[in-house]
Amino acid sequence: MTVLDEILADLSAEGDALRTVVVGLDDAGWHAATPAEGWDIATTIGHLAWTDEVAVLASLAHTGGGKEAWDAVVLDAINDPSGFVDAQALAFGALPPQQLLTRWDAGRDVLAAALRNVPDGQKLPWFGPPMSPTSMATARFMETWAHALDVYDAVGVRPEVTDRIRHVAHIGVRTRNFAYANNGLEAPAEEFRVELTAPSGELWTWGPEDAPQIVTGSAYDFCQLVTQRVHRDDTDLKAVGGDAEKWLTIAQAFAGPAGGGRDPK
Repeated sequence: MTVLDEILADLSAEGDALRTVVVGLDDAGWHAATPAEGWDIATTIGHLAWTDEVAVLASLAHTGGGKEAWDAVVLDAINDPSGFVDAQALAFGALPPQQLLTRWDAGRDVLAAALRNVPDGQKLPWFGPPMSPTSMATARFMETWAHALDVYDAVGVRPEVTDRIRHVAHIGVRTRNFAYANNGLEAPAEEFRVELTAPSGELWTWGPEDAPQIVTGSAYDFCQLVTQRVHRDDTDLKAVGGDAEKWLTIAQAFAGPAGGGRDPK
């Protein structure tokens, strides 16, 4: 099994867990508000369905017809850079629930096949830097997991926490410099040491052991923080060094403008 296959398997499992929660909702349930301002559960699933479909177009952009379809998406984004994503989520979320669920299911399957069929060495265009199929699958996992937390919160369900979140933690560490730049700040030159305790109890580490700037704590809390699903004060994360502490106040694993995060509990 390749690394891409492993990530796609985890992405499938995470999507299946979320699907189990939403499949039995009635109309009122689909329109229950989530912690994301202005988004209900239908909007959230709509966003995931739309993004999967757009990722498929990006996967096919190396083909003749695929390039035209991808370019049309980019043009729409250029015409409405601040409202494009929300508009698509709301449009998909307005579909009848069963139709939305069917469309999301189909998109998930097509995306996995499309990513496996991208030629070796080919990168996918995206709204930020181009990505490899493995990076795209990891990004889709991160988004699915983060938005699932909003849905679980809306229906009052405690999510199962698994070591699959390592994909989110990895993106969170890798996007450190992006978070600084996204907030108009210069990123520190030196690497940080990050030590996170996985749900299984395993220790996950990044960076040199002798780094003076250190972040330690729960991997679950770190993943919630970098996807801005929790306030810094509501985590068990500890920072050694001012730069490390600053990072924990601006961490952002997703593309786009700096998010507002969540209020402390």
